[in-house]
Amino acid sequence: MTKREFYEAVRASEVSEEIAEFAKHELDMLDKRNAKRSSKPTAKQKENEAIKAKIVEFVTGCGGAVASEIGAKLEISTQKASALCRQLVSEKKFEVSEIKIAKKGKQKRYTLA
Repeated sequence: MTKREFYEAVRASEVSEEIAEFAKHELDMLDKRNAKRSSKPTAKQKENEAIKAKIVEFVTGCGGAVASEIGAKLEISTQKASALCRQLVSEKKFEVSEIKIAKKGKQKRYTLA
C-alpha cells in the first residue's frame, strides 16, 4: 500500500475530523511534491536534448538517415538513436518512412518534417 492509497482510505473512511483533515493535508503535500518533481527535467533528459539537437543537425545535413547511421555517426547505440528519433517524430520535427535496404530488410528512415 502506498502513502497515497493509505491517506485516500483514511479520508474516505469514517474517522474523526482531525484525522481526515491530516490525511487531506498529506495528500496535498504529495501532490505539491509530485508537481515540483515533474516540472524540471532530469539530468538524463537534459543530456538527451543535447543528443537530439545533434541528430537534427546530422539529418539536416544528409537529408535523411536510418537509426543505425545516426548511431554510428554520433557514437551512440542504434537503440538509443531510434528511441530519440521516435521522440523527435512525436514532437513533429521528423517524419518517418520505411525503406528497404539490401541484406537488412525494411528499416525506418527519418527525415525533417
